[in-house]
Amino acid sequence: MTEKTIVHVMRHGEVHNPDKILYGRLPHYHLSERGRAQAGAVADWLAARDIVYVVASPLDRAQETAAPIATRLGLPIDTDDELIESSNIFEGKRISPGDGALLSPRSWWYLRNPRTPSWGEPYAEIAARMTAALNRARIKAAGHEAVCVSHQLPVETLRRAMTGQPLHHFPTRRLCNLASLTSFYFHGDSYVGWGYAELAGQ
Repeated sequence: MTEKTIVHVMRHGEVHNPDKILYGRLPHYHLSERGRAQAGAVADWLAARDIVYVVASPLDRAQETAAPIATRLGLPIDTDDELIESSNIFEGKRISPGDGALLSPRSWWYLRNPRTPSWGEPYAEIAARMTAALNRARIKAAGHEAVCVSHQLPVETLRRAMTGQPLHHFPTRRLCNLASLTSFYFHGDSYVGWGYAELAGQ
């Protein structure tokens, strides 16, 4: 009988970010109270699943999201550096509409090619490393289920790569809300489908 394996790729919960900057890979950005509640709600649901492996990005917010899941399941948290957030030239700056980082002419060169994108880590590189992390988790959990905690853009890029969609996209069209699960299903080594769930509400 072919082994059936599920890898749930989770976006971390809400982050405490009162200055509303693009925190990217910066350290010391932790879950907010709401984010901790989101992680706990997902942990409650996953506790009834056949999870045998929990792995997370090295960033604080991902590790903190994985913590209640691992605790409920009695498992350690592994760390995979390739689950990390994508790099971005605007890290540490405010980039919401109307903010100076995007209005400054010095920034325009970095916005020249949204299909790559020219402001940060190329989508193709994100897809390659996330696919590799997904497959490592699949092997670790063969015949069971795994949880990988990552970040919005890497998870969205992985889903697009696995489903044959273009990697470039508008950020407003991402199917990857806070604490959501994007689940990938395998029969043996073969990918057979995916699903999406928002178990913590929004």
